[in-house]
Amino acid sequence: MGKKTRIGITGNARRWSPSWWCSALAIRLAGATPERISVRHLSNGKTLDALIIGGGDDISPEYYDEDTDNSVKFDLKRDQLEIEWIRKALNRDIPLMGICRGAQLINVVLGGTLYQDIRPLRRRTYNRPGLLPTKQVRLSPDSQLARIVGKTHLRVNSLHHQAIKTTGTDLQVVGSDLDEITQAIESKKNKIIGVQWHPEYLIYLPSQFALFRWFVNRTRGC
Repeated sequence: MGKKTRIGITGNARRWSPSWWCSALAIRLAGATPERISVRHLSNGKTLDALIIGGGDDISPEYYDEDTDNSVKFDLKRDQLEIEWIRKALNRDIPLMGICRGAQLINVVLGGTLYQDIRPLRRRTYNRPGLLPTKQVRLSPDSQLARIVGKTHLRVNSLHHQAIKTTGTDLQVVGSDLDEITQAIESKKNKIIGVQWHPEYLIYLPSQFALFRWFVNRTRGC
């Protein structure tokens, strides 16, 4: 029997963390072993085949050269830990997925910037947080993400008030909402994908579970 694929999942350090449990379930259902990583859950030292940077807290503006907005609540220790892990993944050239905050942080590490608060920019989409798929996202037809989910129009959930402003090195926007705010990015080298929504809460939808299945298969060269 071959070695089980191991995928690291970063997130908050709270004992009860729905995003961790749901992401771990998705990874297990896709055939891999999840490993929790946070400021309280240190790596066990085993080699990871891929890395997911999870959602949660805002990102400190110091990492993208902006002054602090009063609406931003951040966790510097988590920022530092995840930045280190992103750099490790980039150096090892393993598959890397960002979920919500995770997509934003990958973008920042690669030199991109963020909107600290998108709520004043909203015109056609409500910015009410929710787990249900109520927000519309349009994907670039020729994008890797559109091929993965098998669609160019999605309904997704929304739990964010920050978003990608300018993309980092080798990243391109492949998904936007009705206000043209970035909802998905991917790398030109096909090893990085980031979504602004939370697919781990939507794995009952085939298009969303397909993202985790693809991610696990990507570690096997599929």
